[in-house]
Amino acid sequence: MSGTSHSVDLVLLGQRLRHLRKAKGMTLEQLSAVVGRAPSQLSLIENGKREPKLSVLQAIAGALGVQMQDLLRPEAPTRRAGLEIELAHFQRSPAYGNLGLPLVRGGRRLPADALESLVGLHRELNRVLTEQAATPEVARRANAQLRADMRERDNYFAEIERAAAEVLRSVRHTTGPLSQRGILDIAATLGFTLHYVTDLPGSTRSVTDLRHRRVYLPQVASGKGRDPRAVVLQTLGHFVLGHADPLGYGDFLRQRVEANYFAAALLMPETFAVQFLKEAKADRALAIDDFRDAFGVSYETAAHRFTNLATHHFGIPVHFTRVHENGIVYKAYENDGVRFPADVTGAIEGQPICRRWASRTVFAADDPYSAYYQFTDTPAGTYWCTVHIESTRSGEFSVTVGTPYEHARWFRGGDTTRRTVSRCPDPDCCRRPPADLVDRWSGNAWPSARVHSHLLAALPPGTFPGVDAQDVFQFLDRRAGS
Repeated sequence: MSGTSHSVDLVLLGQRLRHLRKAKGMTLEQLSAVVGRAPSQLSLIENGKREPKLSVLQAIAGALGVQMQDLLRPEAPTRRAGLEIELAHFQRSPAYGNLGLPLVRGGRRLPADALESLVGLHRELNRVLTEQAATPEVARRANAQLRADMRERDNYFAEIERAAAEVLRSVRHTTGPLSQRGILDIAATLGFTLHYVTDLPGSTRSVTDLRHRRVYLPQVASGKGRDPRAVVLQTLGHFVLGHADPLGYGDFLRQRVEANYFAAALLMPETFAVQFLKEAKADRALAIDDFRDAFGVSYETAAHRFTNLATHHFGIPVHFTRVHENGIVYKAYENDGVRFPADVTGAIEGQPICRRWASRTVFAADDPYSAYYQFTDTPAGTYWCTVHIESTRSGEFSVTVGTPYEHARWFRGGDTTRRTVSRCPDPDCCRRPPADLVDRWSGNAWPSARVHSHLLAALPPGTFPGVDAQDVFQFLDRRAGS
């Protein structure tokens, strides 16, 4: 909330406000008249649905004759209030939201024994689901936390933007996209030399010899759509950003995100990228394709970079997905309120996306490789999306950038007439087979599932998960000797 800690529990705050107001013998209308806010606004605050400004909290505290710290105490005002808060938190979890069940209000009309039973059931359900999310749980929880942190800052990292700008200044880069010559200059300025080799360990994208300040890179890009410049800049980014050996999987993920951000901030410098987007927005012609072409990067890099800048500089909330042709989410980010499918840990990766979303309908289009736009009506609102398909050795992926309906006017394709309706997580939307198919085939089908071994394995061991340390050390021994 504005001017207060981001760790404040809005549901708990609302309960304390209601308790203190009633203890004072005031109605919402009476409190409204004193603080100069509509009763409906105060009701939203008391129900934990609105984030109050500091000035509003100060006015409420004054009207109730209490100190600010009385409003912000971390404990519930009564045991009953504590149970109501716990019930509200359980019902806001991804696991409950995916059930598609109605919300139960914990107000005074709900009997005390019913409230006790509901909270007890939620506690047990959460315990069971948490136990079931065993092997990949650490990674999934770390990824969910990282995504929440990115959402908190609108995916804009000011400190990394400054670091990238300083590096560009150090090599006197003053305009436009970053060239290969510029990358060599950056490496030299940082005290590294680049060496392209054919025998890089298979578990790595690059290997850095810190003793001799050499960065070893593959001679051939490691996949379709992969920009070899990005691999160099990501590697250098670890050293510019002061990364040390990761302390755990969460730290490892954070470092990768920061290094990727740093590389994009060099390939698409903030000053030039923002100016380009500003002009496109003025023409109501924002387009990821144009953004990509202007800086000579992959579509996915341009889409990611757009999410870095769109909300911070232009106030446009966005979401991003990378979805496999089989409908499974590989990457996702949102700060626009769209509801992704999620498991009990809050993880999105590995979940099936709704069949009605543009990320999946694009695969059934007559010409899926042309510009594809779509409006989708969802329980969380209507969203406009632009989608591009990228082909890789692992199949085809849709890369999607979306935004709420009211912001579509700034984009090319914002006037599309293509529209679908998604009711997910309602299973009747797209997860439950039609009744006629069930009648014909229920009990007469036995599919053999393709289970990927990595889904069942524990996290790879080592400081850098998945990297074979022996291969790396043997590689460096060979290269140091030569």
